[in-house]
Amino acid sequence: MIAVVGLVIGVAAGLLLEPTVPVALQPYLPIAVVAALDALFGGLRAKLDGLFDDKVFVVSFLSNVLVAAFIVFLGDQLGVGSQLSTAVVVVLGIRIFSNAASIRRHLFKA
Repeated sequence: MIAVVGLVIGVAAGLLLEPTVPVALQPYLPIAVVAALDALFGGLRAKLDGLFDDKVFVVSFLSNVLVAAFIVFLGDQLGVGSQLSTAVVVVLGIRIFSNAASIRRHLFKA
């Protein structure tokens, strides 16, 4: 319940305050969101499998976001930022869909 309240407060604060992302960080935001979604789906899958650990979830969430942003940053420095961004999105997308399929099988027994 605390997580739901935190989510509602966060969404309301975002809508009311309308924060802006600095131009230098804008290329990393979509990658960070996809990495965060990967961690969330992984956490939900672990919860349904009875394996959820909050410390593992927090570390996974933060490390996914940082590693994905670092890969995109490295790609920008090497001049291949768009290619590495695409690679990160593809890999994380595969993981998200894999977790979503596992969640679906668990919930619907199909």
